[in-house]
Amino acid sequence: MTVQSSSVATEEWPSGHFIDGAWRKPRSGSLMETYDPGKAEPHAQFAAGTSDDVADAVASARRAEETVWGKSLPAERGRILMRAAELIRQNVERLARAEVLDSGKTLEEARGDVRGSARTFEYYAGAADKQEGKAYPLGPDYTSYSIAEPVGVTAHIVPWNYPLSTACRSIAPALAAGCTAIVKPAEQTPLTALLLAEILVRAGLPHGVCNVVTGTGISAGAPLVSHPDVRHVTFTGSTVTGINVMKAAAQNIASVTLELGGKSPNIVLADADIDLAVGNVIGAIFENAGQICSAGSRLVIERSIHAEFIERLVARVRQLKIGHGLTEGVNFGAINSKEHLNKIASYVEGAKARGVEVVTGGNETVDPVTGKGWFFEPTIFDAVNWSDPIVQEEIFGPVLAVQVVDSIEEAVAAANCTNYALVAGLFTKDLSKAHRIARDVDAGQVFVNEYFAGGVETPFGGNRQSGIGREKGLIALASYCRTKSVTIRI
Repeated sequence: MTVQSSSVATEEWPSGHFIDGAWRKPRSGSLMETYDPGKAEPHAQFAAGTSDDVADAVASARRAEETVWGKSLPAERGRILMRAAELIRQNVERLARAEVLDSGKTLEEARGDVRGSARTFEYYAGAADKQEGKAYPLGPDYTSYSIAEPVGVTAHIVPWNYPLSTACRSIAPALAAGCTAIVKPAEQTPLTALLLAEILVRAGLPHGVCNVVTGTGISAGAPLVSHPDVRHVTFTGSTVTGINVMKAAAQNIASVTLELGGKSPNIVLADADIDLAVGNVIGAIFENAGQICSAGSRLVIERSIHAEFIERLVARVRQLKIGHGLTEGVNFGAINSKEHLNKIASYVEGAKARGVEVVTGGNETVDPVTGKGWFFEPTIFDAVNWSDPIVQEEIFGPVLAVQVVDSIEEAVAAANCTNYALVAGLFTKDLSKAHRIARDVDAGQVFVNEYFAGGVETPFGGNRQSGIGREKGLIALASYCRTKSVTIRI
């Protein structure tokens, strides 16, 4: 196996903010380091933003919204977004490589993220000129209708686990609706948001319509979400931080879309196709090393197939190849940061101390080729008590908790036993059971016989502690529009 170099000397990455259509040095003059998780070493530097940089970005976005973008023809917005989709496809390798070096995921996973990002822009390009109002029947003496108007300046707080695809799924509908955007990527993964902003300008997006300010959540993120000129905030991240974002936005009566934590159940009934279910359970929890808000981090399985299923599952999991994301043949990447690695390890060690059975994994490790990096073994805890923290709390790593049940009713109760309600998976050959369980499980999205089924066309979001609002699909455009009604006596 060979590992491609990730040294700073061989990479050319942006180190400034992207404001008003150009690269801009941070007002403070300070830079931060971004780390390659597969080596646990810094690989690039980027701007450490402050409230001054945020103010510049918001002013640029507001000018662009008032003078250019808010007055643009919807069809022209669509053409620009379509060109952006094509440019993203032309830059798959560079964007994917940046994503690997920043996030730690595998190159194949990153390529899939980039292709999905292009599809997102393509989808909303087609929606830009489809926003229609309604007419209201007030009788022959009145004409009454509504208009969907862009809300104005929008803020997009992007997480580190899917930096490019999460940014695109909110930026694209915002731009399609006629809004301008300021993006604050996670400080662990700043590069692809910066590269995307440059691509958008190359596609014809007017200067100032999409700005990117990098830096920490405290120094750059907090000033952005609390800025009085920001009319909508889209945030993806932890529930605790999401609550604070909602409070900050409320001070300015700004609307929010919050996609927060998850502890999603993957239900496997006794009549399921076992081979199909095993493969999907592995992908649901071990893709991106489990660092997915919608990961199937709980396996809810009927007792009659439990033993056979776990045996097959463990055998398949032990075939996963750990290593740097740019290494050929690797299909299980790194944990994004040392801090997060410590969090995962703490949960696992706590479960071990409580006597929860580990059937595979359970340890920190390193890249077997280099001896470096932040890695955690794919881990499965079997027959876990429903009240245990590894069932109830989001670990956000490659840790699967198995809950054994004796009936469909108990499976639904197990699925609903946490405070989260983001997604749920279900494997069964009985469509009647599938419809009943989909009805009774509390989740924003239910996957039947394929985990992560759907695409940009499918609304996505959570209930309860998993968030508010929906992204993807045509429904996402509603977050970036306000309705104006006009009534005329004739």
